[in-house]
Amino acid sequence: MKLYHVYAILRKQLKDTLRNKPTLVQFVMFPAIAAVLTLSAGEFQLPQRYFVNLFAVMYVCMAPILILSTVISEEKEKGSLRMLMMSNVKPMEYLLGIGVYVFVLCMAGVLFMGLLGKFSMQELMMFLLLNACGILISSIIGALIGVVSDNQTAASGLSVPAMLITSFIPMLSMFNASIRNVGKFLYSQQIYEQINNGATIVLSAQSFAVVLVNFAAVLILYVYMYRKKQLLA
Repeated sequence: MKLYHVYAILRKQLKDTLRNKPTLVQFVMFPAIAAVLTLSAGEFQLPQRYFVNLFAVMYVCMAPILILSTVISEEKEKGSLRMLMMSNVKPMEYLLGIGVYVFVLCMAGVLFMGLLGKFSMQELMMFLLLNACGILISSIIGALIGVVSDNQTAASGLSVPAMLITSFIPMLSMFNASIRNVGKFLYSQQIYEQINNGATIVLSAQSFAVVLVNFAAVLILYVYMYRKKQLLA
């Protein structure tokens, strides 16, 4: 693996993001909404960091899925992906490049929300760690959707239900015990519960196990579909 190829892909995606305003919006929309609502809701009796915690989980469960699935499916559809392969860019170099690009920019948004929530240093580190796990799993889901989709339309059709399941189940579980019992097996539910665990953010053994199993499951499925579709072969 040649790191300069990974760096070149990363730079390419950053330049494309600056030109592609819809993609840029995905990176900044949820942090911006969290900031506006947090700063304007002072007179309402809401739990501390209510909007920060809520939109952080929505952000890490929606933005990586949508962005990665869109990027991969768009480049497949336009043929630019094939051109990269002909330029001696290896499949894993390409996937690592766009993965790092999404991870770094999403983590910047999470850091902004963490600072907005005025966490202590210890809590901020745990907040970043939990959401980093969410970004990583969501990125694999987005890459998986990009792999199995032949075009952007198909990718959008698969991304929407994936985002709804991962992001809205934690919210609905607050009002429905049955949904909570199902949602406890999702990484997004565990992340939301841990960052809302009273005054101190923790990572329980159960939550760690669920997140780890979710990561392993989507990674295995991604590898299987990657080989089956022979993407970038």
